[in-house]
Amino acid sequence: MTFEEYVAARLPALLRQATVLAGDPHVAEDIVQDVLIKAQPRWARICELDVPDAYLRKMIVNELLSARRRVAAALRRERVQWPAPARDDVDVIVLREAILQVIRALPVRQRLVIALRFYEDMSDADIAALLDCTEGTVRSQASRALAKLREMAATQPVLEDK
Repeated sequence: MTFEEYVAARLPALLRQATVLAGDPHVAEDIVQDVLIKAQPRWARICELDVPDAYLRKMIVNELLSARRRVAAALRRERVQWPAPARDDVDVIVLREAILQVIRALPVRQRLVIALRFYEDMSDADIAALLDCTEGTVRSQASRALAKLREMAATQPVLEDK
C-alpha cells in the first residue's frame, strides 16, 4: 500500500483519534499533518510493520506530548468557540459543553489516559506501552483524572444529577 493510498483510507480515523486525544479538532488537524509529514519519508519501513496504525498513533501521542504542542494547544483551546449542533436540544448542548470543559481542564497525560481508556477502549497495558510508562503510572493517572473530574463535576451545576 502506498503512502497516498494509506492516507486516503485512514485519514478520517487518524483525525478522530487525534481529536479525542487533543480535545480540539484544529490542534488534531495540525498534529496529524505534522505526523504525516514525518511519516511520509519513512513510509517504506512503516508499511512493513504489522500494524502501521499503531505506529502512527504512537507518533500522534508523542507529538501531543511535546512541549511545543502543549503550549500551542492551550493557546488555541482558549480561543476556540465550539459550534453547537443544530439538531440537539439545548440541555444536551449545555451538558456536552460542560463535560468538554471539564475534560479539557485535565493535564495532558491524564486527558490522554482517559481518552485512550474510555474512547479507544484500550487496556492499561496497551496505554502504558503507547505512553512509554508503567501500568501503575497509567492507573494512577486515570485515578487522579477521575478524581479531578468528579471534583469538577460537583462544582458544575450543569453536571449535577446527570
